[in-house]
Amino acid sequence: MNNDKKLIEKLKSYEQEHLDLDQILIQLQEKHTVDFLQIQRLKKRKLVIKDKISSIRKELEPDNIA
Repeated sequence: MNNDKKLIEKLKSYEQEHLDLDQILIQLQEKHTVDFLQIQRLKKRKLVIKDKISSIRKELEPDNIA
């Protein structure tokens, strides 16, 4: 059970970071910034976070037996 709490905390943290990155990307794209490398890095980080979120959600599924 303690492990589940840690996973839920990580999940919330990753979800917040994912939302933050989304907002940053929207702002950068609205400004029509030319720094495509920065945008690319942020999108890549966002995908990594999304994968971590999916992984934690799978681990928290009640049917998942470790």
